[in-house]
Amino acid sequence: MLESKYSAPDLPLYDDASVPEDDAAWQAPFAVRAVDATLQLPGSKSLTNRELILSAVASGPSVLRRPLHSRDSDAMVQALRSLGVDVGEREGSSPFGPDLVVTPPDELLGSTTIDCDQAGTVMRFAPPLAALALGPTAFDADPTARTRPMSALIGALRALGADIADDGSGRLPFTVHGTGALRGGPVAIDASSSSQFVSALLLAGARFEEGVRVTHTGERLPSLPHIEMTATALAERGVRVDSPEPGVWQVAHQEIAGRDVVIEPDLSNAAPFLAAAVATGGTVRITDWPEQTTQVGAQLRELLPRFGASVALADGVLTVTGPESISGVELDLSEAGELAPPLVALAALANGPSSFRGIGHIRHHETDRIAALVAEINRLGGDAVETQDGIDVTPAPLHGGEWHSYHDHRMATAGAIIGLRVDGVTVENIATTSKTLPQFTELWQRMLEA
Repeated sequence: MLESKYSAPDLPLYDDASVPEDDAAWQAPFAVRAVDATLQLPGSKSLTNRELILSAVASGPSVLRRPLHSRDSDAMVQALRSLGVDVGEREGSSPFGPDLVVTPPDELLGSTTIDCDQAGTVMRFAPPLAALALGPTAFDADPTARTRPMSALIGALRALGADIADDGSGRLPFTVHGTGALRGGPVAIDASSSSQFVSALLLAGARFEEGVRVTHTGERLPSLPHIEMTATALAERGVRVDSPEPGVWQVAHQEIAGRDVVIEPDLSNAAPFLAAAVATGGTVRITDWPEQTTQVGAQLRELLPRFGASVALADGVLTVTGPESISGVELDLSEAGELAPPLVALAALANGPSSFRGIGHIRHHETDRIAALVAEINRLGGDAVETQDGIDVTPAPLHGGEWHSYHDHRMATAGAIIGLRVDGVTVENIATTSKTLPQFTELWQRMLEA
């Protein structure tokens, strides 16, 4: 993991010893009054890990300012170091940790092992780099991540010329036998279960000998904004991503420029805190909120008013003030499935029924989030029902009890939201939030004490 002497006042950096993964129950704080707090958050996981990948295959060094330091980003840093990429640290302006200086090697080297931990971006984005490396690279992950979909990406890389041994499983663990180059060219892929498959091919595609032309063959494509995020990150490094028709993207063989980039705060990680304003009828302000962004968390500006909240963005500060009573909603979250857990948690506290659609793909995240949310809401006395691609929630009196995290950071924070309004909720393994927000419990307590 990254070691650093830089830390935020009263907030620890990510540290394996300080946030152990265990089953200890965390008493979710009950809000005795409406919250009123201003918070700063660490950098975006999605942007940090995309910029790390691009920096690893760039034509020169890159500097990532205000990056995320967490389990997911640490797993990516370690993966790149295993392939011979120099990832160093230097003091920056973030209270959450140092900047990163990434110097790509003359040649990526395999003959190594990469532990993806629970990071979907590592298990999807790093294999194309391993195909460009010289020598075999073995991939494995936390046991909870070995069932996540990988077969579509493995098949696509093989079609582009990669040699991958997976014993026919189409899942982790597997080994990429890199030869130092990859042919590339046209490839068809069903990315219905994860847009990360498309992003993985585009991020490295400019380094393929024939570039890459990716055609999505599935009936639906979830989380399209994440592909747009990838295309924007490439464009800012001088790489043009063409999309001649919906579901088709192509990148020509070309250099990827080094870049000095400031990482935006993680807007999806802002969701639990903004939801706290809605749940308690209070106000939460998030600083450094970008006016324009490719992050799906930006959709909170339009989604939270559906629950009755008021939202304003001024001078880089997003302010959310909650209503006296939470309204039920009907939402299609096909583009923003990662926001489903906090929003479904709000629905469990609402005064009317809610329906969430377009989130079938979140069954394949850290856990089956649809099944997990329904099980935990009902465990506390709620009335939630699974549908084919979503969840229906009907208001019901909730009571205290244990909320299981399923080793899923967004499930853990969803339990914390409900605990604001329901006394006696304990969240099992709150430490799983270290995946993308190691300082969650400290920031949560700071919000309540402000």
